[in-house]
Amino acid sequence: MLKLLASQAAISLENTRLYSDLAEREAKIRRLVEANIIGIFIFDREGHILEANDAFLQLVGYDRDDLVGGRVRWTDLTPPEWRDRHARATAELKMTGAVQPYEREYFRKDGSRMPALIGSAAFDEQRDQGVGFVLDLTERKRAEESLRKMQMELAHANRVATLGQLSASIAHEVNQPIASALTNTQTAMRWLSTDPPNLDKTDEALRRIIENVKRAGNVIDGVRALIKKAPSRSDQIDINEAILEVVTLTRGEVTKNGVLVRTRLAKGLPRVQGDRVQLQQVVLNLIINAVEAMGGVSEGARDLLISTGEAESGGVLVAVMDSGPGLAPASLEGLFDPFYTTKPGGLGMGLSICRSIIDAHGGRLWASAKVPRGAILQFILPAHPGSAS
Repeated sequence: MLKLLASQAAISLENTRLYSDLAEREAKIRRLVEANIIGIFIFDREGHILEANDAFLQLVGYDRDDLVGGRVRWTDLTPPEWRDRHARATAELKMTGAVQPYEREYFRKDGSRMPALIGSAAFDEQRDQGVGFVLDLTERKRAEESLRKMQMELAHANRVATLGQLSASIAHEVNQPIASALTNTQTAMRWLSTDPPNLDKTDEALRRIIENVKRAGNVIDGVRALIKKAPSRSDQIDINEAILEVVTLTRGEVTKNGVLVRTRLAKGLPRVQGDRVQLQQVVLNLIINAVEAMGGVSEGARDLLISTGEAESGGVLVAVMDSGPGLAPASLEGLFDPFYTTKPGGLGMGLSICRSIIDAHGGRLWASAKVPRGAILQFILPAHPGSAS
């Protein structure tokens, strides 16, 4: 009898402890919910929001009367383009009992949108109900947009400064076809003035004039595109074609510095997706940097090789190799940091901007030493999804 009483007393004490632990745990959860640090809501499988803290209601613009009246439904908060992602999250919750945090948007009561980070977990094995956690990303998105705009301004300023440096080279590239067009015009007039007029020779001269004018126009269009400040675009780009346009713009500058430029561009490359002007800016910066690096070389050839090929990942690999003094191992670490420069009058923004552009295109930019001397700057860009080799 005493053993039975002792056993019951022990069970009673254990139950008391369990109830105490449970009450303490519930109190902690209640404090978390009522602290309103993040939005928290309880939902069921049908999409009803059964309970929510004030933080969540404020985020979506509803009040507690709306919640009690059943007017806050999960489906009403989800924009149409996010419904597929919501369906995948629901399937993940049913399968695993939890949804890893992901970014999405909510409709507020007034119809505006709120970017958010959301994660959720089911309460039990039936997974009929669960709890969701919502973090407002509005300020972060606003900061990211401000940073993106600042980077665009810097990139534009960098392009304009670089083109200013190349003004003599660009003027030469424009003047050359204009001078050829003038010569061919005079030739055409001379063939027309013969008796009888030589129409075949005149036609040949006129065709050359058209080619000259197109060439000058292409140079001007390329410069205008690089100077123009416009929103980012996403096009299918032939990287070889984009590189050759930049090589044309820099031809005068590399000739003035005694640099021999060679291109080794692979055929049949997949197109890349991105902004043509921004990618041309990267190539332009890498070429100018290489030319300036070789300017200090007094002995040996000044060679610049620009090559393209298909990367192992299936994307496109672009490499710019020079025969300059090369890069010290210690400088490789900070080469792409803002304001890092080895030039006496340099701002140290060119390579930093280049890396941010390549990163924004889903690619990678890096530098390495070239044997026996020189440097190699390379970047990889992913292929356009609809492009095949």
